[in-house]
Amino acid sequence: MQAKPIVALAIGSFALGAVAVQTLHAQAKPPAFVMAEIAVKDEDGYKKDFLPDARKIIMDHGGKYLGGGFNKTIAYSGAAPANRIVLLQFENMDAVKAWWDGGGGDIEKKVGSKYATFRTLAIEGVAP
Repeated sequence: MQAKPIVALAIGSFALGAVAVQTLHAQAKPPAFVMAEIAVKDEDGYKKDFLPDARKIIMDHGGKYLGGGFNKTIAYSGAAPANRIVLLQFENMDAVKAWWDGGGGDIEKKVGSKYATFRTLAIEGVAP
């Protein structure tokens, strides 16, 4: 007679676990990417006065460099790219906003604009 409550408890535990997994998957946000097209006008100033602080702000907000660099981009169609393209990855769009509002936008506008012009885009990835 004790087998029925144990079986019921096991089935209930399984169902609760399945619901919890579904809830966690539903709450997962897709990764986000930032693509910056940068036309550097003063390479020495850019590397010395802008880049170290910009990299620190990116890293402090969980950003990872995925690709980019000087003159390492090929245009297969359309206009030629700027002399520097950078691709970053963040946990999600909320993290991108936190990076931008937490100094990424300010340093680009205040310091970076002395040495380069920027076109910065945020792109939401696909759900995991």
